[in-house]
Amino acid sequence: MRMELRVCKHCYNGDHGNPQKTAVTKDMVACARRIREYKDLIGIDSLYISMAEEGDRGGAEALTVYVATIESDQIQMNDTQLVMEDDDGNTLVYPEPDDVLEVLTRNIDQIAEQTRQDVTVELSPDSAELLS
Repeated sequence: MRMELRVCKHCYNGDHGNPQKTAVTKDMVACARRIREYKDLIGIDSLYISMAEEGDRGGAEALTVYVATIESDQIQMNDTQLVMEDDDGNTLVYPEPDDVLEVLTRNIDQIAEQTRQDVTVELSPDSAELLS
């Protein structure tokens, strides 16, 4: 299985002035980094973390699948999404932050079952609320 988390670099850095989105974005990246560290325990071949900037076509590094919406008659690429490709070539795309967090935290739970090390990622209150 291959995974790629794509996030907006400006959201991650807090440049948009939305502290809730920044917190959730940082939590997604922290979870993805933890999963990447222990990926072999749960059968993940690779996990990429891409930071998209304005003007990027979505920031894809490995899995070239894009989610788009139409706003004011213009196509807008989603800058935050989780893309997964399984061993059979099936691709799943999660464009909603709560779904991305759900998938990432479930992977961390699977890792926790396979190791004695503490793999917990401390989530912000904003992410915890999305998961509840």
